[in-house]
Amino acid sequence: MKITAIRTHILHHDLDQPFQSSFSVFRARRHCLVEIETDTGLTGWGECLGPADINAAVVASMAPLAIGANPLDIEIIWLTLYNQFRDQGQRGVMHTALSGIDIALWDIAGKHHDAPIHQLMGGAWRKSIPAYATGGFRPEGGDHATACAADMAQYVREGFGAVKIKIGYGIESDMRAIAAVREAIGPDAELMIDANHGYDVVDAVTVGQRAAEFNVLWFEEPVVPESLGAYQQVCARQPLPVAAGETWHGRWAVAEALKQRTVHILQPDVCGIGGLSEARKILTLADIDQVRVVPHVWGTAVALAAGLHFHAILPPMPPSHEQFSPRLEFDRTHNPFRQAIVTQPIEHQNGFVAVPNGPGLGIEINRSVLESFTVS
Repeated sequence: MKITAIRTHILHHDLDQPFQSSFSVFRARRHCLVEIETDTGLTGWGECLGPADINAAVVASMAPLAIGANPLDIEIIWLTLYNQFRDQGQRGVMHTALSGIDIALWDIAGKHHDAPIHQLMGGAWRKSIPAYATGGFRPEGGDHATACAADMAQYVREGFGAVKIKIGYGIESDMRAIAAVREAIGPDAELMIDANHGYDVVDAVTVGQRAAEFNVLWFEEPVVPESLGAYQQVCARQPLPVAAGETWHGRWAVAEALKQRTVHILQPDVCGIGGLSEARKILTLADIDQVRVVPHVWGTAVALAAGLHFHAILPPMPPSHEQFSPRLEFDRTHNPFRQAIVTQPIEHQNGFVAVPNGPGLGIEINRSVLESFTVS
């Protein structure tokens, strides 16, 4: 079996209601999928986290090095591509582009062996994952606290036992939103906050100290990901567990972050870390340092399927009769093609999402819908 083609699909939809993170404005949903074809007719799908156009360009640059290779030689292909491009970036887009290729190769491997990816990677500890609803961005021109509280209350009514909101818009504004959401969802639902590295150490510490009274489960990306020393300070000076890692690409970046004791919860994204191959290596690092892993997920149903297979293989840590299952990040922001591009949408049932059990990723792409959202 040989790889005959590697192509990308950039999906785009303009949003009627733009929304803001701490530092950016989302005016459209734009994601990059990777499709790998073989001479046997098997096709694999992957997804790249981050800027779609840049990822597509890097995938196109990597493709000639993989075409003609056996798609089952996943580790060989990964290292060949990484070694060729390592001088241009040990982190960032080189890893996100490589992630899409790697996930597509695992999809092919699963289809070739007629087994789900989680089986090929050692087996699933769990077949259904408790999910948390991600949303709570600030609507452009709208009131964050009001919109956030209404959305999170609706997610809890839908059956989610946990929600995550965005902060990083200023301390007082954030505290109003956190208080409003806690009141809206009640005392029992879990609440997480994500600043998208919108604070410096001084303000992050203040937010963590003041948010503790609202029973916040974790404080995500309080400061910029490059500053590991800043993460150490935030961990030490406020009471909330600190979470991060979606932009610590590859095993080397994660190893250094763990070595410096920067987080309580590690959040690798399989579409950004280097794919499923690299994500599995990250689990060994986390196990050695006994750091909890709660993966980050953001994208289409392809990313969601890959994230579910990764969730399935997370070992219980520590092993006990009351095994802890990390919650799956389940994006609820508007994205009309997220689920539409697959023939069987990946949805939650009362806050739980089933791990796909078909060959490979366990999904089938709806070509007509894919093409309707694809741009040049």
